[in-house]
Amino acid sequence: MSDTWEIYALRYAAKENRTRRESFLFADDHDAPHPIDFYVWVLKNGSETILVDTGFDAEEGKLRDRPIFQTPAQMLADFGLPAASIDKVIVTHMHYDHAGSLYEFRHAKLYVQPAEIEYVTGPCMCHGVLRHPFTGEHVIEMVRSLYAGNVVFCEGSREIAPGVEVHHIGGHTRGQQCVRVRTRRGWVVLASDSSHFYENYRTGKPFPIVVDMEATLKGYDTLRALAESDDHIIPGHDPLTRAWYPIIDGGSENIVQLHAAPTL
Repeated sequence: MSDTWEIYALRYAAKENRTRRESFLFADDHDAPHPIDFYVWVLKNGSETILVDTGFDAEEGKLRDRPIFQTPAQMLADFGLPAASIDKVIVTHMHYDHAGSLYEFRHAKLYVQPAEIEYVTGPCMCHGVLRHPFTGEHVIEMVRSLYAGNVVFCEGSREIAPGVEVHHIGGHTRGQQCVRVRTRRGWVVLASDSSHFYENYRTGKPFPIVVDMEATLKGYDTLRALAESDDHIIPGHDPLTRAWYPIIDGGSENIVQLHAAPTL
């Protein structure tokens, strides 16, 4: 088994009519437009495939005014990866847009931080502002997987496979984790929502949804320590990712290769 991986970002949804106030604390130009993309990520090394996050489905998209292009499961199938073929899913955190299709992967092992499950099933969820980005059915689905013996708790840092690691960050949620992947261009870090956009970690402007500001800011330092360079950090929602990374020859504009060097 190779410890060098390919990484593909699959964009399954987007929301255009947003402003910078929704993306950055302390943004002076808070009314300027600022669209957002929604991704899942596929890791492949020739003999194994790992999915990072499951995205949300059409029903959740309607409820939250975020229509999807395709369900993540449909995109994966078109990419040659039917959901049934994936047996490892890293769940970076439990927000609806990252854990909204867990039911498609009931057979798979789910890798999650214990702090995240404690958070989403604990007293913090008594507060609507903290509860809002979560959906109860998604949490229930995770608990079902737990009772089926399919949840693997990753306390802090853990190797998922040779060349693939998770590292606890916190900040955005209690159990937010990033994914560190060895590629042909070096160690790439999938920040997920440890940094929604390149601008978050590069300028120190946090995303407004945060449970621990200090952990969020320290998390930017952790991302940099884990990655080969700033160009090896991939944020969770930035449309620039599609502009800076190549598509597969003849492939969809919604799938880009993160193991290749950016063209920025």
